[in-house]
Amino acid sequence: MRIRLPLGRSLFVFCLFLLAMLALLPMRLGLAWLGLDNYGLAAREARGSVWNGALVEAQYGDAALGDLDAGLGFLPMLIGRARIAFEREAVEGAPADDPGLGEFSGAISVSGANFSIDDMVARLPAAEIFAPLPIAAIDLESVTARFENGLCVEAEGLVRARLAGDLGGVSLPGTVTGAARCDEGRLLLPLIGQSGMEQIDLRIGAAGDYSIELVVTPSDDAMREQLTRSGFQLGSRGYMMTIQGQF
Repeated sequence: MRIRLPLGRSLFVFCLFLLAMLALLPMRLGLAWLGLDNYGLAAREARGSVWNGALVEAQYGDAALGDLDAGLGFLPMLIGRARIAFEREAVEGAPADDPGLGEFSGAISVSGANFSIDDMVARLPAAEIFAPLPIAAIDLESVTARFENGLCVEAEGLVRARLAGDLGGVSLPGTVTGAARCDEGRLLLPLIGQSGMEQIDLRIGAAGDYSIELVVTPSDDAMREQLTRSGFQLGSRGYMMTIQGQF
């Protein structure tokens, strides 16, 4: 005996329609739906579908990311997590100081009040963000940072900041390097120069707020005087300067 379901055909057609709408969901609507603009991600234009699209002139805060391929993962959605992956192959022969043409890969995941950056490999231009500290760019090597309810709970990966010039006449190393970790609910990037005399502690909150603590250990009295004239103050770890801002 057959049991006829009056709504069976209508429900089947509705499901097909819903699947078709999801398959054709534009990238721009998908980004708005995920609320990634609340985390500082924006683009001049979003092309294609949310499953296989592209961001033109993408930005994170004031940092220009260039053009990126982007796509929403289906399987993470089955457990209530939206994960959108980004990718760009490095342009052959591109200048090393052009972050918009270098390799970029990684993902951003959102689940309710939780947010994470997953396995990010990128060079982020930073000259306009951390002024007056002369950080030209920040290199991320397999960096992961996970925030739950606004607090950093897990972080790992290598970070390298490329410095350009000096600060108030105080010479700084060309690069400082460190491993990402969480500290009191914020993402901490403790970056140290090769000599060990300079350290930059960059702390980043889930809302994009940041604080930078630059610590310099002077080698002589002349350097101490220069640091004092440049606005550094003597602290427990050496001569220190603090900068705060927002991405």
